[in-house]
Amino acid sequence: MKVISAVFWAILVLAACNRNVMTGSKLTLDNYNQITTGMSKAQVEKILGPPMSMETKDMLIFKKTIWRYEDGQKFAQITFKNDEVDGKDTNLGTQ
Repeated sequence: MKVISAVFWAILVLAACNRNVMTGSKLTLDNYNQITTGMSKAQVEKILGPPMSMETKDMLIFKKTIWRYEDGQKFAQITFKNDEVDGKDTNLGTQ
């Protein structure tokens, strides 16, 4: 009975943190939908956590950075222009 109770509480705590209950990932559609144009990298990291990969390109008049998040087949890609969200892409909600 204690094991079942502990598992229940663990699931409840993870669900309350907007994490995927099975994997513990913050890559959920609810969290992705919180990301809006103009947000800082710190704001995005607070919602989704650190990216799995990042790529930065200096485009002479601005800096473009792409953060990529993955959880199995699911992904989200956040594009920053001069360190502010400029765009985003995902396949969350399509599976």
